[in-house]
Amino acid sequence: MEQFKMRIIEILKEDARRTPALIATMLGASEAEVAEAIRDLEKANVIVKYATVVNWAKVDDERVTALIEVQITPERGRGFDAIAERIYLYPEVKSVYLMSGAYDLLVEIEGKTLKEVASFVSNKLSPIERVLSTKTHFVLKKYKQDGIIFEDKEEDPRLLISP
Repeated sequence: MEQFKMRIIEILKEDARRTPALIATMLGASEAEVAEAIRDLEKANVIVKYATVVNWAKVDDERVTALIEVQITPERGRGFDAIAERIYLYPEVKSVYLMSGAYDLLVEIEGKTLKEVASFVSNKLSPIERVLSTKTHFVLKKYKQDGIIFEDKEEDPRLLISP
């Protein structure tokens, strides 16, 4: 991919609210060139979605996030893809990754309660044919996501003493 489009992707990844006019200024290009490049990237499915990163700990909307390690037996002719597709079609599933190591898939889900997440694992995920085992990890606190730090830094109230 050409360097110009890669730079646009990096700029939008950092902040998707940046306008073509601002990006053009940052890159020393015309707004029309930037707008056309963005349209091309969207059409080619390189830019798939513009999303907002929310610090849910600051919102009165309780959510439970879990990361589930899944061991599976691959399907002949389709490998891991068929089972991954079956899993990612559930609306509570936020991400599915094929992994190397001790397990095959890493599934990220979100629910309103621990009970809801447990129900998903026991009633929907585990019964899938070819799923051998699952191991669920609950996210207790998010410190950083997509390059964004969620922690509010406390200012040191002590005075600086210099010699």
